[in-house]
Amino acid sequence: MIDAMDFDRALFRDELFHAELDAQPWASYTHAYGSAEDVPGCLRALAGDDDAAAEEAQSELYGSILHQGSVYEASAKAVPFLARIAAAGIRTADVLLLIGGIAEGGTDPDPGPGPGSDPAGSGAVRESDEAACRRAVVAQLPLLLASVEHEDRAVRQAAAWAAGWTGTAGAALAVSALRDRAAVETDPLVRAELLTSLVELDPEGSASAVAGAVGPDSPPELRIAAVMACADIGLPWTRDHHEAVLDLLPLDRLAADRYDHSRNEPLHDICLTLLERDTEADREAVFALLDAALRSADPEARTEAVWAVTTACELSRSAPARLAPALISAAAEGGPDDETGALSALGRLGPSGAPAADLLAARAAGDGDTADRALEALVAVDPVRAASLLARDLERRPRALQAASGGLADSLPVVPYAPELLAAVRRRLATMEPGGTTPFRLTALLASWGPDASDAVPELLAALPAHPRVLPKALVAVCPPARRAEVADALRARTGTGPAGERIEAARALHELTGDHGPLLPLLAERLAGSAGGGGGSAEPIREAAEAAAAVGPVAASLVPALRAALNSPGAERNNPQMDDDIALAVALHRITGDAAEAVPVLAGVLGDRDGLWRRWTLVRAAAAAGSLGPAARPLVPILKALLADPRQTPSAALALRAVAPDDLDAEQVAGLLLDAAEAGTAPFEAVDALVAFGTDALSDEHRARLRELGERDRRVVRSGLDGTVEITDERLRARVRAAVKDEWPRTKDQGRRTRANE
Repeated sequence: MIDAMDFDRALFRDELFHAELDAQPWASYTHAYGSAEDVPGCLRALAGDDDAAAEEAQSELYGSILHQGSVYEASAKAVPFLARIAAAGIRTADVLLLIGGIAEGGTDPDPGPGPGSDPAGSGAVRESDEAACRRAVVAQLPLLLASVEHEDRAVRQAAAWAAGWTGTAGAALAVSALRDRAAVETDPLVRAELLTSLVELDPEGSASAVAGAVGPDSPPELRIAAVMACADIGLPWTRDHHEAVLDLLPLDRLAADRYDHSRNEPLHDICLTLLERDTEADREAVFALLDAALRSADPEARTEAVWAVTTACELSRSAPARLAPALISAAAEGGPDDETGALSALGRLGPSGAPAADLLAARAAGDGDTADRALEALVAVDPVRAASLLARDLERRPRALQAASGGLADSLPVVPYAPELLAAVRRRLATMEPGGTTPFRLTALLASWGPDASDAVPELLAALPAHPRVLPKALVAVCPPARRAEVADALRARTGTGPAGERIEAARALHELTGDHGPLLPLLAERLAGSAGGGGGSAEPIREAAEAAAAVGPVAASLVPALRAALNSPGAERNNPQMDDDIALAVALHRITGDAAEAVPVLAGVLGDRDGLWRRWTLVRAAAAAGSLGPAARPLVPILKALLADPRQTPSAALALRAVAPDDLDAEQVAGLLLDAAEAGTAPFEAVDALVAFGTDALSDEHRARLRELGERDRRVVRSGLDGTVEITDERLRARVRAAVKDEWPRTKDQGRRTRANE
């Protein structure tokens, strides 16, 4: 433990530091990239005279022992050496920040015996890396607390920030010292950092100091830190807080030099914290604050407010309607280049942004990226009107086309069929160059319109040679009966030319359109032959071939040996794509042979392996495959029941069990688990669909009330997704829930009237 800063750089030219560094078995420790054998070299370079090498070493340490905020065994082992470097006055502020980051990534250690202690010989589990890191930093608290007295402001600020992450284990020692320093500190940034750390370590005891720093007598940096701390502590939001924020706008400049980089956007963070409280008063406080900020004369303040508005719309269902007038006003005030982002943000309002349609249409009629962004927003606000504007200039509106065809998330297209837009799509098909995303966007629109887009068949046929992977499905979707023979001939011709993937795509489309599987089977046999022995080749083609074989069914019996040969070896370690392969192969074998005997052990191997990374959707697919086997999958019931407890897997496991062994299900328990999954936002659509499949009439009064609450509550159920998709996805879920419970509303209202009459 370092209790005085009496080292100098000569120490690091001395044998003692290097000997102690070499005494550690670094090769046996781990960090983000495996063995930590490189850590001693980084520490030596960090302490050395070569500034460039020190900068590189610092970067490498952030990447290895503090990788994106995660800590490791080597992180804790490095802390004492980092402390000695800081205590020697070598890059002290930077090194203290690294130490503080390790503390932030850690967790409070359990009280009691220290790490590795097992006096009774009970075989206790080793202390977690996170707890060991926090413990290691707490051991250096004397250094951190001494550094808050340093003459260099940057060192004081870094030390104050780092001390705030020492948790309950460090609070007893740190709080008193930080308060003492706060009483005499004059630098606004250091005062802000001290106050924030005190709130982190002792929120209740710091409440009065925080409230006292909100007023106009405090320097701006401290004042905004106090406002944020009031929200963090949970103090009621008052008029003083509201006025302080508005007085200080724009706020980002006040946090630009703070070390809590996860909280360097104060207005956004304040709104997020208040909305997370999920009370009517706190929501209204946020809406009033953003309404005023959006109407600010300062463009920077409006820019900050627009960013906060997007988050408010993602979190609160009432935000779009409440904030629409102010956001529309901000967009109207914006310059031709939409510097504040308000014009683009109007798309977050959805139907609530309808009053902005004229403004968006006028801006969309211009040129350049701003016009494209305006049309992109209009797609969300008024898709019918957007369709005609998109038709006028389809080639120069890539963002609007992307939004119209389903966005980055590739969800359902949102622009309805319009004759003028179809005509524009046909013209674009005729001039498309190979490559890019345009074919995908255009075909998504056409497929969503179905037979209404049948006039595009000639252009699709003409473009088919240049885009053989993309267009076959669209041709099938739009093909009218009168042109079926012509389209079938074109697809059949494509099955004999080009790479295997393109030929298979054409053959699958031909089978879907006509039922003709003649060209498809030999292509699938060729594809599967390349994967004989299991795990060979690319996983996606194997899965694609298996799914195509399953769609053909029993007449694909000739493929059974190749399907079996493509399975991975039993017991072999598989990655997720290989597991997805095996799922598709198992389903294909069952569909073709009608016998589940081969499929069940394959699916059991996947469903029983839940420890891999990013395995969620693979398990979902495996559960769906189990359900497709019906009662023949009864041996999988114990594994499927175990999956019910995982909210991410509850819907798929419940539906599988319903198909496999419905008599083994406790309907009330399953309904509760499905509602848990929906309410947590882990699998909301899947959970609601499963509840509907089970039948909402069978729900208990409690469960029915919870389902209705999903549709009526203000806090969004869908909480994650690609930028700009959360709101529309949640509104679709809300409509789904309301549709599921609509038959309950009259009964509920009648019950209410009867209850009041009886009273």
